[in-house]
Amino acid sequence: MRLKDLWQQLLARGRKPGVGEPDTELDPARLTRLEETLGHNFQAPDLLWQALLHRSHGSVVGASRVQSNERLEFLGDAVLGLVVNARLYRDYPQTSEGDLTKMKSLLVCRDRLAEVALRLDLGSHIRMSFSEAATGGRGRASILADTVEAVIGAVFLDGGLPAAEIVIEHCLLADSGELLARKKEENFKSRLQEIIQARFKAPPRYRVTAVNGPDHARLFQVVVSFNGHVLGEGEGLNKKTAEQAAARQALNRLASSGELLQELASPPSG
Repeated sequence: MRLKDLWQQLLARGRKPGVGEPDTELDPARLTRLEETLGHNFQAPDLLWQALLHRSHGSVVGASRVQSNERLEFLGDAVLGLVVNARLYRDYPQTSEGDLTKMKSLLVCRDRLAEVALRLDLGSHIRMSFSEAATGGRGRASILADTVEAVIGAVFLDGGLPAAEIVIEHCLLADSGELLARKKEENFKSRLQEIIQARFKAPPRYRVTAVNGPDHARLFQVVVSFNGHVLGEGEGLNKKTAEQAAARQALNRLASSGELLQELASPPSG
């Protein structure tokens, strides 16, 4: 018996859905569009159907959690990790194991997977209880991320590792280089703080020195300093961007002058 048919029988024996409660039927046309978005046509559609079954639905129909998408999520997490690790290993041959681990975390973290789920509109496909849906379950990051992993697990069982690689590449890794570069840019402040705090047990300070331009196009100017020494200056359309630019300049100065870090121990003379 197909999983979908079994689930329908359980529903018939159990409580009927209340008014407004999501039913267990998935629109075939919408699932076809989802397959097109994923880049995989399922030979066993029940696998996709199960990948979209949240455990909360089991409490409605009296089914066990084993029949939900949790086992597929477990498998998909492993497949996703393997494919992403292999991609990073190939693309960044000079990168250390520790940095590769950080890069992987950026690509497969919950928020990242939830973003992918939103782009795929997975939330509208997930079968869940009325109460779960009513409390925002279709937009909850943890549920969306878990569903992405479950779908990857389903693709792997349906088409093997090559099929899973295609889906992961298409849905998660197509913009990975841009994402990693952007995250690296965003970490200038944290990298500078790590260096200064490790040496002096205190963080650098940021100060807005000027705000120019009209209200709709403000330009912020920021300096970052420590112990009276100006380390860097930056500007941007908001304070955060300007601080990142200042931190980046500070890191460049520290890298080019080995003596600068030593000079920070004492306030500047005069």
